Parts: sequence; C-alpha cells; structure tokens
Amino acid sequence: MTNDETYAEQLIDEGALRAYLTETIGPADAFTVEHLGEGHSNETLVIEWGDRDLVLRRPPAGETAQTAHDVLREHRIISALESTAVPTPTPVAACEDAAVIGSEFYLMDRLDGIVIRNEEPDRFAEPDRRRRVAEELIDTLAAIHTVDYEAAGLGDLGKPEGFLDRQVDRWSRQFNWAYETTESDRPVPHIEEIGSWLEANVPTTSEHALVHGDYKLDNVMYGPSAEPELIAVMDWEISTLGDPLRDIGWLLCFWDLDPLIEDLMPTFLDREGYPDRDELLARYERQSGIEVVDLDFYVVLGLYMLTAVCEMFYARYLNGNSDDPLYPQMETTVPEITRRAKAIIDGDREI
Repeated sequence: MTNDETYAEQLIDEGALRAYLTETIGPADAFTVEHLGEGHSNETLVIEWGDRDLVLRRPPAGETAQTAHDVLREHRIISALESTAVPTPTPVAACEDAAVIGSEFYLMDRLDGIVIRNEEPDRFAEPDRRRRVAEELIDTLAAIHTVDYEAAGLGDLGKPEGFLDRQVDRWSRQFNWAYETTESDRPVPHIEEIGSWLEANVPTTSEHALVHGDYKLDNVMYGPSAEPELIAVMDWEISTLGDPLRDIGWLLCFWDLDPLIEDLMPTFLDREGYPDRDELLARYERQSGIEVVDLDFYVVLGLYMLTAVCEMFYARYLNGNSDDPLYPQMETTVPEITRRAKAIIDGDREI
C-alpha cells in the first residue's frame, strides 16, 4: 500500500468495474461505490448502478489463508438455496476474472433490513421481540440443517464422512499460517494442548447436513418491520456438508452472557426476553429433530476456530493488510480465547 492509497482503494478498480457492470447488467447513469467496514472477513461494498442498489463481495486485499475467503463458493450456495426455505440474498452475477478488480467477486441485490451486531436495535427492545429475534435465528439454522442439499444441487459441496477430523486439521493449519507472522510478537497459551484434546475427542458418529460454517447473529439480516423477521442468511464462503453441531458450537461462542470480544459479539443477551443457551438448544432440537450431544467438544472446537480466525486478523494487521480497528485488539484477545477453551476442557467452566 502506498502512502497516498487507502485500504478501500485497494479493493476496487472503479473503471474496470464500471466496464464489467455495463457489459453484464447494462449501462447506467449513476455509479457510486461505498466500502462497508462492518465485516471482518470478506469485504462488502455497496454499488449504486443507476436505480439499482447492489452488494459486491470480494476477498480482503493482501495474502489470505487458502480457502478462507471463497466468494465464488458463496455465490454458488446462495444461488442453489433460492428455491428452498432458507432465506438468502438474490444473486446477480459472479466474476472469476481476478483482473477486473484484483480478485474474484460476486454481486447480489441489496436488501432492506438490519444486521444486529453488538448493540440491540431500539425497535426490538422488548421481551417478546427479543425472544422472537432468537427464535428466528435458531429456526433458520434448523432450516439450513434440514434442507435437502442433494435436491438443491449441493450434493458435491463436501464430504460428510471424516468432516470433524478435517475441521480440527483445517483450523490448526489456519492458525499456524497466521502464527508464522504473529509468533514473534507474543505467545498463545494452550494452543497445542487444545488441538490435541480435540483430535482425541472427535465424536465417532454424527448427522450429515448442510453446514453454514459461520452462523451467528451478525451474519443474518432482519427485515424492516417492527416484528423480527429473518430475511437473509449471509456469509456462506466456508459452507460445506458435514456435522450440523459444528454450527451449534460456533453459535454458542457468540451467544454468551460473558462475550469474549465486545466489538464482535452481542453485549445485550442478559436482558429480559433473550433465551439462554439451554432454551436455544431445546428449540433447535424440536425444530430440527437433531439431538445435541457432546457439547463440550463442539464449543471447544468453536473456540479453536475463533482462535484461528482472530489470529489471522492479527496477522493481517501486522502485515499492513487491513485498517480494521478490531484487529490490533487480537494481541490480547486470542490468548483469552484459548484460556477459556482450556477451562472448559479442564471442567473449570460450564458451557
């Protein structure tokens, strides 16, 4: 990055994008690009193209861990799920030619709604609506896990057999990729012990389902009405076929009255109306017909994944490949995540 080049300017060649949109969608008088900084993985940009509002998704600038930012996979999945009960954005086009803007990308229609991050929307701030926010979240996850992925054309998306073993290995490799950059800055306690515990405690049997991979409150959108209605599930780039409880363990890392990362997690779940984890899990079992077992393993796996993701954030910060203010915080946050995982393994912390 040059001194006079902002991070956002690395993401789009506006002239090349204009030419692509003209050829793909048709000409337009109005053209603007806005970089949304809320996300912490793939980059999201809002495109005004004439009277149409589009969203562009692309990987972050700079080197990234292999397979961590597969936007074309995301496009394929939301296209396949259009005819199912799973709500997704409407895809518009996908571009495999990295020469256009510097990476592969895809476009979808922009939806009218809100994404709930670490603050509660005022219009949902009453007990019945709070409960409905959570019910919509868990019911939609059950819909994902019970979708007929073969009928949707996603039967080759992954290999459910051996999924959990591969997950442990994958997130170990993702962490180690980042740790090559970060290790000299500070150590991460217990990381090898957590990995070894996971390898030794992989459940021997599991359900097979479509797995979102990053399912949490700020990866869904609620519509504009006063009553909470979940209108879209987003961020599908690591979705695959595997054990649905992998999504449960990850979701519980973010549905926590003691959030590890207040800038990244809801800070309001202790308010009247929001169900606790046990209530969420009971509703999930009713809606999906899937029994939740071996919960310690899935939550520790979720924390292990979170460790890897956050260490990649920190590596990108140290390499100068992000201007996200969250990333420098990972210097101290990542060790806190591994300490929490170790406490669960040792029986010193309840799920």
